Amino acid sequence: MSESTLNTGTPDLLATLDAGVLTLTLNRPDARNAMSRAMTTALQEQLALAEFNHDVRCIVLTGAGKGFCAGGDVKGMAASGDGTVGAQTIDQAIHRQRVNQRATAGKLFKMPKPTLAALPGAAAGAGLALALACDLRIMASTAVMTTAFAKVGFSGDYGGTYFLTQLVGTAKARELYYLSDRVSADEALRLGLTNWVCAPDELAERTRALAQRLAAGPAVAYRYMKENLNRALAGEVDDCMDLEATHHVHCGQTEDHREATKAFVAKREPVFHGR
Repeated sequence: MSESTLNTGTPDLLATLDAGVLTLTLNRPDARNAMSRAMTTALQEQLALAEFNHDVRCIVLTGAGKGFCAGGDVKGMAASGDGTVGAQTIDQAIHRQRVNQRATAGKLFKMPKPTLAALPGAAAGAGLALALACDLRIMASTAVMTTAFAKVGFSGDYGGTYFLTQLVGTAKARELYYLSDRVSADEALRLGLTNWVCAPDELAERTRALAQRLAAGPAVAYRYMKENLNRALAGEVDDCMDLEATHHVHCGQTEDHREATKAFVAKREPVFHGR
């Protein structure tokens, strides 16, 4: 299958689909890929479509140029004098924010397909939250992470407090939110905030290899693995084990499972089709 370019309706978000891998590129490099209204809307739409597109087996979220995502557009907020409400009522602004968050960070987290964030550079604020919402992360060795919110008088959004607490524990999450210090790639790896760190010029190829490996995997099993793992974050042990049993037996009825057992006996690599 050759790479196809998808129309997102805005230059602020680029989308390509290649061999089961949907790559979504935040594309405002001059603004460190800060989130615009057009970018957020397009990201919502592309993720909603990807969830039900059988041709999409893995989603990669990355940023154009030297950054991943600076989060909200602070310069735009400074110009308008209000970073949250604008011409809306406060209730309208809260509702819009909730919808935006669930359809972007929430969708990446709950999407029944593997999601991978590739960080060529800084992930800050809501940009960090988007990266942490993904299942896996790979960073260039020169990239950094920061919550950043305290430095601009915000409490935080896009699920960052939830994702960060789950990954590093509440004490470290509080430190990173209150002080907003930068976390280097090596420190992020030590803390468990990223899965891999590589040289900047290797990031694209490493990301491609990981994404292709995920896209070639057993899609039905991945769907249920992800649900099991998400439920385990706050679930009671018996409930988690019951859910695992349901999903495990279901996966045993799939074509992918039968193919994998045949491949195991034949000592060859299985070819999964997501059925």
